[in-house]
Amino acid sequence: MTAEKQKWVLLIALSLIWGSSFILIKKSLEHFNPYEVGALRVLISGMVLMPYAIAKIKLFPKRHLKWLIIAAFTGSFIPMFLFPMAETEISSSIAGIINSMMPIFVIIVGSLVWKFSTTKRQLLGVLISFVGACILALGSGESGEIKIYPILLLILAVLLYAICTTTIKSKLHEVPAILMSAYVFSFVLFLPSLIALIFAGFFKDLTLNQSTLEGLGFVAILSIFGTGLAMMMNYKLLSISTPLFASTVTLLMPIVAIIWGILDGEKLTTQQSVGALVILAGLIFLRSKPKVV
Repeated sequence: MTAEKQKWVLLIALSLIWGSSFILIKKSLEHFNPYEVGALRVLISGMVLMPYAIAKIKLFPKRHLKWLIIAAFTGSFIPMFLFPMAETEISSSIAGIINSMMPIFVIIVGSLVWKFSTTKRQLLGVLISFVGACILALGSGESGEIKIYPILLLILAVLLYAICTTTIKSKLHEVPAILMSAYVFSFVLFLPSLIALIFAGFFKDLTLNQSTLEGLGFVAILSIFGTGLAMMMNYKLLSISTPLFASTVTLLMPIVAIIWGILDGEKLTTQQSVGALVILAGLIFLRSKPKVV
């Protein structure tokens, strides 16, 4: 498979996985508080990847440790808490709009920090897809009061994702995807997530009943697929494409969320259909590659 085809396969796969993470977060929040969900998500991923990380410890990129730590906390730790915290108060429509802003933040961070240049074609593609995401999200959420605090949490999370994405592309592109995931979750974030879980009161309030086991099941699926596996795929996508292209996964995720809604008994409206088509139309403008100046 050529790199061009592979990056589109990864983009679609990531959209399916991460687009499904919203409902898993929602189900997890029915059993645990937001801090427990975030900490468990990282901790379980670290436990799963620990054997591989230990087996490959000699390959640990010590000279890239600073950048690995930055990528770990901005992409795989802090946002894991911000999203559950925001989803306890904010509607799915507003969350979808803000999450779809990531390509814009990638352009800003890439230009200001890493001196990435962006073509007019790519800017147009991002703009078209973002408009589509807004149409889609506004057509799927419940109307209500817009709360500033959770919105700021989501904006911060998206900004951190953009910092992580551009950092990986600029400084960690030589590290294989599976190794980076293993090191990030097993060595860099395992202890911080365990400490966070303790302070969140998880072990103090832990009772092994049906509700707890069901909640752990949702978090485990979210951790293994939505965090560990998805991050590997994301790192691989970054190694064969551009940060801007990789970030467009956030424009496709709302489509997956709508599909979950249909499976749960909701109907696809005309507005949602138009939004999905506009998103796909915008993606065709993202084939040109930005150059580093």
